[in-house]
Amino acid sequence: MIARDTIVLGLGGNVGDEAAIVARFDAVAAAFAAWGPVRASRVYRTAPLGGVAQPAFLNAALAVTVAPAPEPAELVAGLLEIERLLGRDRRREARWGPRTIDVDVLLWGDREVRWPGAGGVRLEVPHPRLTARVFALAPVADLLGDDHVVPGTGRTVGAWRAAAGDQGVALTDLAFGAS
Repeated sequence: MIARDTIVLGLGGNVGDEAAIVARFDAVAAAFAAWGPVRASRVYRTAPLGGVAQPAFLNAALAVTVAPAPEPAELVAGLLEIERLLGRDRRREARWGPRTIDVDVLLWGDREVRWPGAGGVRLEVPHPRLTARVFALAPVADLLGDDHVVPGTGRTVGAWRAAAGDQGVALTDLAFGAS
């Protein structure tokens, strides 16, 4: 079980060498440490999705326990600012293309959030594609376990991982953040 005020963030990136990508993961962990205690998953190497020729991604996740819980607008604004500070320019990137950093809200305790957002940015939790993406499910399992039930689905992280099949996701020996 995850605390109601624990936010699980998915991290990904494939621009730069592995050390640069992991350094950006560390920067996200450090930024969120100001919000509350942070735990980091292991780091995975993932084949890119979407048919765009590009390097493999590194993926991981953070669990951040926040108190008091931010409003969705505050959380989204914080994520977008962290991405911007770490070199992401959403206006210039292709969908499913290379990126310096991507930070997604995967889970927020047992909450189901549907925030319509502003300026084309919205928040949906659990992440709408979490249950189909092993590169997100594997780090979540590191933090919460395969037996954790994804809110609103009635199924566990492990069941979703098994259903998703092999997607070219491999554990690395890289590490970041506080674990």
